[in-house]
Amino acid sequence: MKRIAVITGASSGLGEEFTRQVCANYDYDEIWIIARREDKLRTLADNLNATKNFTTVHPVVLDVAGKEGVERFKKLLESEDEKLRKVESGIEIGLLINNAGFGTYGPFAETSINRQMDMIELNCTTVTGICGVALPYLKKDSVIINTASLAAFLPLGNFAVYGATKAYVLNFSVALAAELHDKGIKVCALCPGSVSTEFANVASNGARPEVKGGIPPKKVVAQCLKRAFKNKRISMLLFKWRITAFMSRFVSGYIGARYTYLYNKRPHNPDADMIKKAEEISVSDFI
Repeated sequence: MKRIAVITGASSGLGEEFTRQVCANYDYDEIWIIARREDKLRTLADNLNATKNFTTVHPVVLDVAGKEGVERFKKLLESEDEKLRKVESGIEIGLLINNAGFGTYGPFAETSINRQMDMIELNCTTVTGICGVALPYLKKDSVIINTASLAAFLPLGNFAVYGATKAYVLNFSVALAAELHDKGIKVCALCPGSVSTEFANVASNGARPEVKGGIPPKKVVAQCLKRAFKNKRISMLLFKWRITAFMSRFVSGYIGARYTYLYNKRPHNPDADMIKKAEEISVSDFI
């Protein structure tokens, strides 16, 4: 049986770092790295495979967003398993890292509703679906890591939908860990604060090129992998992140959201459909 690791959102940031560390420190027959950006995936795979005597990292160019993306991933698993069963015993997923996702900065009324719904599809639907279709291929001691966020612990103004999606990922992961405990399958939610990735540039639509106060992802990923394999349900590297998560228990959700809405502004450029909406409103003023 071929043991594989699967990493989504692997073309940059935390996903890229997960790929590097899994390749360097963990023993799998294959590592499937999944994302939409083919050039980045192939460059990463080529660089890592050059350090081995055989091809370990396999780039898979695939859009896993939403129900359609989950179905594409399911067909990939079924196809590879069927091919392998002709000569071996199929595939086993030893490590599944659901890292694909994104955020948006700004008040809900000022951000693209299409973008927000796309975020729910990727951050929630995809994570749920991939866990579901991967489950038949998971065995005792398999590990699932779902990337959540420190934003999961309290409703946040100017970050409303993103925080809600990550609260879902955190709660889903903890519940899944409880359900899979008797099967010996481990589930860990990664809940980082600010990490130096492309996140802020995407979330702000180019208004904030880098995450404010972000730390390099290397230690965040290393601790997460270590805790996940030790069957810990949540990973937060920094003490201040753990304190923030703990103190959120004593703060009203509304007060937290209101405070961050008023005092934690997040720079953002309007999305294309918001610009179009503004133009339509402006034109209507003269009709």
